[in-house]
Amino acid sequence: MADATSGANPPNAVLAAISRFWTSLDWPLRIALALLVVFVFVAVFGPWISPHDPLKGSLRARLAPPVWQDGGSWSHIFGTDRLGRDILSRIIAGARISLTVCVLVIAIAGVLGTAIGTAAGYFGGWCDRVLMRLVDLALSFPVILLALLLGAISGPSFTNIIVVISLTLWSQYARMARGETLKIRNEDYVDLARTSGLSDRVIIWRHILPNIAPALIVVATLQVGIVVVLEASLSFLGVGVPPPAPSWGSMVADGRSYIASAWWLCMVPGSAILITVMAVNLLGDALADRINPALRGRNIQ
Repeated sequence: MADATSGANPPNAVLAAISRFWTSLDWPLRIALALLVVFVFVAVFGPWISPHDPLKGSLRARLAPPVWQDGGSWSHIFGTDRLGRDILSRIIAGARISLTVCVLVIAIAGVLGTAIGTAAGYFGGWCDRVLMRLVDLALSFPVILLALLLGAISGPSFTNIIVVISLTLWSQYARMARGETLKIRNEDYVDLARTSGLSDRVIIWRHILPNIAPALIVVATLQVGIVVVLEASLSFLGVGVPPPAPSWGSMVADGRSYIASAWWLCMVPGSAILITVMAVNLLGDALADRINPALRGRNIQ
């Protein structure tokens, strides 16, 4: 009996912790978190839950309206585009593209920016001056303009858009990592680690990075929305994910010519971008308040 009870306790404890976390959130944050869970679920399981092939269309179903309009059908809930492709299926496929780009960009930009910012803050001196001049140079360009310039040079491809956005956003991690490292490097436990003979590499890995991680997590969360907007913007302008891949930005671009007669071609993918970015920003602000209230109001975007 004791074994059965102890075996049932861990799941109950997990459920209780989840319940406490959920009830501690206000309603806007609950809605944002629920929307992000749906976004991730749709992106991960898209190929299995998509009602139609997002790349195949039928000219007989061309420009079919959404289900709530006259002539709409439940077989195409959000209607179809000019080639008869199902809008809902393309939105689901576009979510998969956006999530993949977000994960890869945040991983690349986060590692690069954190390494540069931590080195600048920890070692100081000429290393700090040289590295931070590079950061200032990167931050001096408007994000959209820099991404567009790099995208036009490299050309449209999935790999290029990841590299382009990563090169655009790494500097924000570098600045945050440097600032947090400067506050930590002279703490007593870091001085004690130095006097005990630990190498700089070990000190950075054991004492610096774990303590600056919360601030970097907030930056990464807020940058999810920025990455979604940048990817959609570059695809809208023709220098992002190349067709026929159903990027949300390219879907908006394809629907511009039909905005008066088939508004759903632009409205549905545009709404997906808006809802995703708003949900991410709400979650990022909440994380900033919970992890480190001092981060609120700091310019990390």
